[in-house]
Amino acid sequence: MASEYALKQQKYLYPAMKTYYADPLVLVEGSGRRVKDVTGKEYLDCFGGILTTSVGHANPEVVEAMCDQIRHIAHTSTCYLNVPLLQLAEELASLTPGALQKCFFTNSGTEAIETAIASARFHTKSHWIVSLRHGYHGRSVLATSLTGHAPWRLGTSEPGITYAHNGYCYRCPFHQTYPGCDVACARDMEELIRTTTDGRIAALIAEPIQGVGGFITPPPEFFKIAVDIARRHGGLFICDEVQTGFARTGDYMFGIQHWGVEPDLMVFAKGLANGAPIGATIARPEIADSWTASTISTFGGNPVTMAAAIATLKVMKEQDLPKHVAAMGKRMSDGLWKLQERCRFMGDVRGKGLMIGIEVVREGKAPAADLTTAFMDAARQEGVLVGKGGLYGNVLRVTPPLTITEAEVDEALEKLGRACDRVRDL
Repeated sequence: MASEYALKQQKYLYPAMKTYYADPLVLVEGSGRRVKDVTGKEYLDCFGGILTTSVGHANPEVVEAMCDQIRHIAHTSTCYLNVPLLQLAEELASLTPGALQKCFFTNSGTEAIETAIASARFHTKSHWIVSLRHGYHGRSVLATSLTGHAPWRLGTSEPGITYAHNGYCYRCPFHQTYPGCDVACARDMEELIRTTTDGRIAALIAEPIQGVGGFITPPPEFFKIAVDIARRHGGLFICDEVQTGFARTGDYMFGIQHWGVEPDLMVFAKGLANGAPIGATIARPEIADSWTASTISTFGGNPVTMAAAIATLKVMKEQDLPKHVAAMGKRMSDGLWKLQERCRFMGDVRGKGLMIGIEVVREGKAPAADLTTAFMDAARQEGVLVGKGGLYGNVLRVTPPLTITEAEVDEALEKLGRACDRVRDL
């Protein structure tokens, strides 16, 4: 029998607004790495609101910063300046690689993507965009058009977008094996541009590790090759760090730093403000200056959200979260690989830091979406929450808050192990 919450969901919400689980989970409280549902049951949160609760639920420093700001002024719009907005813009300019300097703030990753694409088109005076297959870039018409992932596409698409191969080594579209493949996936972009565009592009947009696509992690050479090809054809590199940004991948603040490539524009959201609604685009000055038409964002740069982001970054730096995430990510990944020895449906474990994907398969790498759903249900019963993704809906996503402890990693592995045993016995 459906719960009262499920009945209200069916009656009052768009059915397109999908939720996990046949019996939807209703969360009412969170602290640190743990959340409670409406029944009072507690869970170890290993999804973090889609990689968003970066420094933990109800982080005291972030909460205090937001409360302090709201006592002073809660809204201004971009028709006026506010001090936290300028402080955050300066901080992002100091943190990001290369010559990135000028920011535009919005409310979400989708809006930040829109800003980046428009900026690239204004600057290059070209329309063509190269996106990657399996990528995901948001929910607007333009953002879903950039998304190389059929389940998330709308019935209408923007023109001027073409889709290159990503470095999906587990399911190589060229049926080769790295490194003997010579990274054919990246080199194919040359022919793609020459045959599906007019030969001159505005930008290549890509996630350093694909999020909704199933945490697809390309080989080390991929981005240097692909970005070089894009730039030779006039394109800028837009790096979508909505999911990979701000210590999530460990060792560095940004995912692209693992690949040694400097973007022309970067896009942020999610973990930047620990759950407060935010989007941010940062660009090289000459690119930002190419946008000469007037534009505003009513809620972009909201001072309360800006204060949350500043406090979140302060926690990240004080706790040296890039280093901590690298250590906890290795501990989690090593444990999951060990778990694979008894749960053979775990076909691949991949990712970096605390952005870990488990591709669930049957014999011959056949995607097993039903087993993925069963695993998530079993994990919920064991008291741990994980996410789901992948083109075939068969990739489990393990992304706890970055502040997770060794003891909590071990707890998560123990509970996920019990969930695996439940699924293995089906």
